[in-house]
Amino acid sequence: MHYQAESWGSYLATPRSNNNMSNGGGGMDAFERIERLANASAVVIFSVSSCCMCHAIKRLFCGMGVNPTVYELDEDPRTGKDIEKALMSLLGTSSAVPVVFIGGKLIGAMDRVMASHINGTLVPQLKEAGALWL
Repeated sequence: MHYQAESWGSYLATPRSNNNMSNGGGGMDAFERIERLANASAVVIFSVSSCCMCHAIKRLFCGMGVNPTVYELDEDPRTGKDIEKALMSLLGTSSAVPVVFIGGKLIGAMDRVMASHINGTLVPQLKEAGALWL
């Protein structure tokens, strides 16, 4: 797995307003950061280091031979909460993690990833994104 805690700084919006979801147009808001991060690698997982479901999804991808880029939101005190809120909004759920993007496309949370894995559509998505070659 490729952890990307150090790269958050390059995506920080300055100056930040009181609105956690946006910075008033003066830079990237949380949704723009998510889009930029999700498009930076073939497989991107937004996670929290203490989340057992996040651990399970990371193990699934590693077990398949995929090397996901992982963003641990709890390890970024400046923007992690904003990203987490934006992910909850995108998913329409009260739990923001884990969230998986493949080829820049939102796959979803654990339930969607597991459903794709079980019905056989996950591997073709991984191949199409260039994350899996076999």
